Amino acid sequence: MDSMIAAAAQALAAGNPLGALDRVALRDDAPALALRGIAMAQLGDLVRARALVKRAHRAFAPKEALARARCVVAEAEIALASRELGWPVKALETARVTLEQHGDRINAAHARFLQVRRLLLIGRLDEAQQMLGETDPGPLPPTLRAIHELVLAGIAIRRLQSNAARDALTRAAQAAGQTGIAALLAEVEHAARLFDAPAARLIAGGQERSLLLADVEAVLGSTALVVDACRYAVRGCGMSVSLASRPILFVLVRALAEAWPGDVMREALIARAFRLKLSDESHRVRLRVEIGRLRKALKPLAGIVATARGFALQSPVCPDVVVLAQPVEEKFAAVFACLADGESWSSSALALALRTSQRTVQRALDALAADGKVQWFGRGRARRWMTPPMPGFATTLLLPAPLPGG
Repeated sequence: MDSMIAAAAQALAAGNPLGALDRVALRDDAPALALRGIAMAQLGDLVRARALVKRAHRAFAPKEALARARCVVAEAEIALASRELGWPVKALETARVTLEQHGDRINAAHARFLQVRRLLLIGRLDEAQQMLGETDPGPLPPTLRAIHELVLAGIAIRRLQSNAARDALTRAAQAAGQTGIAALLAEVEHAARLFDAPAARLIAGGQERSLLLADVEAVLGSTALVVDACRYAVRGCGMSVSLASRPILFVLVRALAEAWPGDVMREALIARAFRLKLSDESHRVRLRVEIGRLRKALKPLAGIVATARGFALQSPVCPDVVVLAQPVEEKFAAVFACLADGESWSSSALALALRTSQRTVQRALDALAADGKVQWFGRGRARRWMTPPMPGFATTLLLPAPLPGG
């Protein structure tokens, strides 16, 4: 590694992409191309960054396995920053193994964190936690320790473990403070703001209020029967009934829970569950059928009784009934929630994260864009969606030295 390449690598590791470009911007050799690519990614030009990293990968000779593996890791992080979650993960795993075999344990750990963060984004928490447990953060530099703690916090937040998430964010802030890297500090601060933002709404007795993550954890750990509209389940007394695949039943139980301890008129249930303004006897028959299915699904957590004008929810095992709803509920709320992280997403990545079809996601994006709630840039397969106004990309492309060509 010549002195200019070494200086550029050190500048990148310190979070100074402009300093790195000052040293290698006019060079087209493989190590310089790789460093230019990472610098452009840190500056937010992910399209040019990917092109440069790919050129660097091709420019390295086949026998330079270590340098080529580092390029694969850089390209994988660009894909993660672009929310291209369908990026070939086998290539990243092969690169990680190569890095470990050549003794580059720092970049190997970085590659593993990329794998874990992808799993986290698509909701595979058990796999993410298991893979994260295979890395000891102790000997890692502060940059990677901060990322390790951010991933731990992400897992804890999704598992509704508020104390563990708070502790991990505190450790992440301490590690990021040791680096002095502005992009990393900003990412930790953003995660902390998300942690302190309302995580859900509680609806009970005709009133509603916002809940923080710790409040949600307390509600789910209480003796109340919780109709969870965030995960489409009914929970209580250590039991849980998932209705994620039965949307009509969930609409019915939510309507009954919101009215508890009172009842709900049959016409109101028909309008809400079947989306009909007028009803006839056939709709009443259909409602009775669906109520029967709901009774069966909720045993032994709750029961449903008929009243003079409709139906009411009863819970012999739980003293209270509450509804846990999303902080903001509107059409396409799930798509909008993904975009709220401030990053740019492709429609295919959103479909993968939400476990739905790409066409469904595209219709939602078009509708949100028509309302001015999201915006896009790029064309064709390079099109990305995000919430306006478009912020600067705060990527964590901080591959620690030594970098390609070392």
